[in-house]
Amino acid sequence: MTSSSARPTAAFFDLDKTIIAKSSTLAFSRPFQAGGLISRRAVLRSAYAQFVYLVGGADHDQMEKMRQFMSQLSAGWDVATVREIVADTLHNVVDPLVYDEAVSLIEEHRLAGRDIVIVSTSGSEVVEPIGEMLGADLVIATRLEIADGRYTGEIAYYAYAEEKARAIRELAAQRGYDLDASYAYSDSVTDVPMLETVGHPHAVNPDRDLRRIAAAKEWPVLVFNKPVALRSRVLPPAGPTLAALAVGSAVAVGGVLWANARKRRLGA
Repeated sequence: MTSSSARPTAAFFDLDKTIIAKSSTLAFSRPFQAGGLISRRAVLRSAYAQFVYLVGGADHDQMEKMRQFMSQLSAGWDVATVREIVADTLHNVVDPLVYDEAVSLIEEHRLAGRDIVIVSTSGSEVVEPIGEMLGADLVIATRLEIADGRYTGEIAYYAYAEEKARAIRELAAQRGYDLDASYAYSDSVTDVPMLETVGHPHAVNPDRDLRRIAAAKEWPVLVFNKPVALRSRVLPPAGPTLAALAVGSAVAVGGVLWANARKRRLGA
């Protein structure tokens, strides 16, 4: 991946409104209704939450309300059923929402030899399949607590705000990333700690507060506005295996990562 004299680098991407045009979790509301997991009323509430999220962004209060809504909504869901629904509907739900500009940027970073890491507050049940579809190397995502094959309604690991930055630093310590030479992308002011962990932060479709901070810090601002069907893009095939990784104390709470073990890494 890199020469023996150089440390590896990575590109860290937020998911919602950075790689895809909506909230990844809320995008699955209708498939979850069709699968018998949620009511029509919950679907309508999700649609309203999606609208608020898209129009105004998500500050700390809105993210907390969304966290409570999704964790309470998922209480009692069968884990296997959720994973089956996501797998069966992934391309239909996510394909039209992926930003063409984000896919191109991911491809550029990959060609430059950087690992692609998705860092999302959305649940791992949704983020991991999307990451695999995009050919990401690693995923850091929120994990819901599971007991007896069902979600309890509690959150085991919350990948949000400063926790994203902490997880990135621990991941960098594990894998030897040179964070000063690495890149990060996000749309939300809540991800300022994540952006500040790297030498090349970028604001993508930033909310008002992040736009102001980006201007003050002279961070580049990118505008992504061309959703595209991922199937229309030619991406490298995913590796044959997904290996679980640990980020420090996150293991104790069940939190984090899978790795896409590509042949290129094995040969690096």
